[in-house]
Amino acid sequence: MPRPVVGVSACLREMHSTLNYHAANERYMHAIHDVSGAMPVIIPALGDKWEHADLLSRIDGLVLTGSPSNVEPHHYDTPRAAPDIKHDPFRDATTLPLIRLAVQHGVPVFAVCRGIQELNVALGGSLYQFLHREPGKRDHRSDKAASFERKVALAHWVTLAEGGVLNKLVGGDRVLVNSLHAQAVNRVAPNMMVEAVSDDGVVEAISAPNAAGYVLGVQWHPEALYQEDRLSHDLFALFGEAVQAFARGEKRKAA
Repeated sequence: MPRPVVGVSACLREMHSTLNYHAANERYMHAIHDVSGAMPVIIPALGDKWEHADLLSRIDGLVLTGSPSNVEPHHYDTPRAAPDIKHDPFRDATTLPLIRLAVQHGVPVFAVCRGIQELNVALGGSLYQFLHREPGKRDHRSDKAASFERKVALAHWVTLAEGGVLNKLVGGDRVLVNSLHAQAVNRVAPNMMVEAVSDDGVVEAISAPNAAGYVLGVQWHPEALYQEDRLSHDLFALFGEAVQAFARGEKRKAA
């Protein structure tokens, strides 16, 4: 059987001063290929040019990647908190409609960092734009001056919801994750289940147990550690099982 196809969200980024590129971190590609057993295909951030239903019909799974950019706050009816926050309207216009269709039609979705945020927004939730300014919340950003290895190292504990996807996957109620985010889920979208919470009360993972298919989002970066961290590896393996099942005409839920 040919490898199933997983669409991978891309960001529109300016490089070399004048040229725009559709880009996605290569670690997602390797994790999807090596662990999920699928063929990763980058989805350019073409925005409104996409016929989203046509695109969705060509993939067996969707990975929403992390990014330095953030979801524009008008998508969750909130003013922009500061003029210098990075946004990517072309990515928003590509992914938000695609997420809704994927969830509706049971196409497996795995959302990482920015991905969990756009998953939550697409389904009716909201975000904290400056998490570290919220009372009682610690700074979840990484040290910009640190090496890559230090940035992606396991940083803090999260508590897993009893009976949830992650609780079953880990076989326990606590796990260490890394942390590289400035924004986070605020109001959880309707029909979404909180899967993991940090010790300062930040939502770190969500799922959609009543959706037509597999839907899971995590705030940390498993793609950075999939070769050495068991949970990171197993998240891509679990997603791969859902993708393989969907490609065979079955539907495997996250919970």
